[in-house]
Amino acid sequence: MKQTPTKSLATQMDKGAFLQRILAIQDSMFRLAKSLLKSTEESEDAVQEVLAKLWQNMNKIATLSNIEGYAMIMTKNYCLDRLKSRQASELRLVHFKHDKASASLDKQIEYRDSVAQVFAFMEALPKLQKIVLQLRDVEQYDFETIAQITELSEGAVRVALSRARKTLQKKLIKAHQHGIETGS
Repeated sequence: MKQTPTKSLATQMDKGAFLQRILAIQDSMFRLAKSLLKSTEESEDAVQEVLAKLWQNMNKIATLSNIEGYAMIMTKNYCLDRLKSRQASELRLVHFKHDKASASLDKQIEYRDSVAQVFAFMEALPKLQKIVLQLRDVEQYDFETIAQITELSEGAVRVALSRARKTLQKKLIKAHQHGIETGS
């Protein structure tokens, strides 16, 4: 009889540890969902659905070495399924925040235009490059975790990231040079 309460207590502690690990990455899951789905409401729903699935399969998932990576994979896959179901092909990276109080109105307008331009360039990137760029440069994941999430090799992740950055760099340089030529 005394073994059953002890076992129950251990299970409760496992649930607590599981919740702590998953809830610690809930914001990252949301940002990834937001970058894929664009809509805040849809992103919140997606994270809740993934959290519910993780909770239902907690015993199976608890044996994994990288629960966080698995949760991100589930989030990515769920969002891609949602995009396919509504046949949307555009992705968008997270919104950048800017402290408006510290900048003049001119700087704020210039910054807003620059961010809008970067978003427009990012929209033109292939899906995989957008996801890799989001996970590496925004979420700060290491290449191993990104490889697990995207189901690519680390080398393929590095190539996709490099191509995404080079594409953005070329477009930004071209846009900047064009702006200088037009402004003269």
